[in-house]
Amino acid sequence: MRVLSGSLIIKLLILLLLISLLIFGYKPFKDSLDPEVTLIEELESYKSETRRLADGSYLVAVRTSMPSVKAEMVRWWFADFLNTSEHYKWWHPSDHVWMDWENKIPGEIIGASHLVHEYIGGELSKLRIQFVNPAEFFGYNPNDENTFVICARAGLLDIEINIAKMCHIVKNHKNGSEMRSRFWLGHIASRKGNKTVNSIIGLLGNIAIVRFFALDKESAEDLQLHAKEEMRFLAKLLGPLYIKKYQQKVIE
Repeated sequence: MRVLSGSLIIKLLILLLLISLLIFGYKPFKDSLDPEVTLIEELESYKSETRRLADGSYLVAVRTSMPSVKAEMVRWWFADFLNTSEHYKWWHPSDHVWMDWENKIPGEIIGASHLVHEYIGGELSKLRIQFVNPAEFFGYNPNDENTFVICARAGLLDIEINIAKMCHIVKNHKNGSEMRSRFWLGHIASRKGNKTVNSIIGLLGNIAIVRFFALDKESAEDLQLHAKEEMRFLAKLLGPLYIKKYQQKVIE
């Protein structure tokens, strides 16, 4: 029986290491999802950024100041008010085109899917944003009277594939609130309805080297710009809109 030489063993180990890096990235045991950073108490400490992560995926983070807007108002916007394409266009007049809901129950958001056509970086994206229990991301539900948390799996509308994960967190302060948005691009999964299913697309799509080629900084920055703009629009329109709602209730 032939004994492997020391140099051959070293070459094989290097080859295995390279293969591992290509598949899993350079931190194979580190989870790239880090939603807990959005719950930091200090105002203006959450960092807006775009960054390539160790597993090849891309992080997009956006902080939005929302003067005179409280977390409950943002919850109301998503769970109760947002119902038509006209409402959706108010949110971003130039980028938002069309919307509808799937599995939407009035007053609730978990389990619903937001079907949208919107421009991101000048390109029309047709997306299905499936809102899920935040416990899927955090390990528990961090919603309380001063915090609104909404999380989702984002996918293509016309093909049953999810391509990203995302959370918006709104933290109250004495003069309003601060929204911390976080997107993790490159989390691929096939889906059947609201369930993700095992598939060759999901297996290959989450390989680090595939993510390195499929995702680029320009796309991440385009999404960041879009998110900054739409949340600034929301911060401006939501206060007067919410007050009008309660004025109508008084009249009724």
